[in-house]
Amino acid sequence: MGTQKLKRELGLPILTLYGLGNILGAGIYVLVGKVAGQAGTSTTLAFFIAMSIAAITAFSYMELSGRYPVSASASVYTFKAFASKRLSMIIGVAMVLSGVASAAALSKGFAGYVNELIAIPAVVVSILLLVAIGLLAVRGIGESAKAAALFTIIEVVGLLIIIYIGKGAIANYDYHTILTIDPSVGWAGVMSGAFLAFYAFIGFEDMVNVSEEAKSPRRTMPLAVLLSLLGATVLYILVVIVATTLVSPSELAATNAPLTLVFQAGGYSASEIITIIGMAATVNGVVVQIVMGSRMLYGMAKQKWNEFAPGQPFSYSFLDERFTQMYEAEQRTGGILAAFAGLAIFVACLGLFALAAFM
Repeated sequence: MGTQKLKRELGLPILTLYGLGNILGAGIYVLVGKVAGQAGTSTTLAFFIAMSIAAITAFSYMELSGRYPVSASASVYTFKAFASKRLSMIIGVAMVLSGVASAAALSKGFAGYVNELIAIPAVVVSILLLVAIGLLAVRGIGESAKAAALFTIIEVVGLLIIIYIGKGAIANYDYHTILTIDPSVGWAGVMSGAFLAFYAFIGFEDMVNVSEEAKSPRRTMPLAVLLSLLGATVLYILVVIVATTLVSPSELAATNAPLTLVFQAGGYSASEIITIIGMAATVNGVVVQIVMGSRMLYGMAKQKWNEFAPGQPFSYSFLDERFTQMYEAEQRTGGILAAFAGLAIFVACLGLFALAAFM
């Protein structure tokens, strides 16, 4: 059986949108309030600190994705550093399981948004979403990444609307106060807020899993990671400036929908807009997590790590065979999301959702 390679069809724009959408998610619509509750009027500074810390992670992934542009990124990086199959496979399997759990949770969140518009049983909505995303993923990385890019644009538009609402606040903002510490919270509050804000910048590990399908990956992958970080930072900072100017930090902290207050402060009804953006963000998250899980399994199989540890029988060789066979059957469409992995992840998502639904 000949050596197969994944089809490289992702250019810099699609990669950047793919990564940006994964970073943005729907978290910023809640995190602004949580961070404001800790950092007070220093919320903008807290986000800057969080970005600076996240940049270290981003720069690491930029370097590693350029050196090793392969699937199963974190698992492969671990193996290159420690030459341990056991540790590398533990990392890989843990990431797959986290992706499955995230996809299941996001599908339930999507069902919640749908029910704000029309009453449909949550289980039905979640299953339909997972089936649709599973079929999209099987079609190939090109279709999946383009769909993710479309949902990312919707997410960005939502944040741009908020920025537009507060354009006056941005124009009149005293940028010299960004480094000022709110005396009511002190450095402890700012750092606590930065700790929470850091979670608005995660997602690079999922992004680099498609390195093997990027065009000129040693150049485009690091650049896409950098552009995603910069794009998220600019959007976050402007949104935070608007939010903390139009609404007091205490009010932002007292609600689970802080940006809804910003819409209302600008004289707009926010419910429909927030619902649409939330639906886009959750669908985007499901796409990314299913793609990440399948590529992690594919990448570990490709490494031919046949033994979990010396003297132990656990083997990934069956994965390698099935992935290779499926890829040969699907190479005309570039569909490297093997049906075997897609079905496994899909069933796991359904199982986890079913557990969540009855808890």
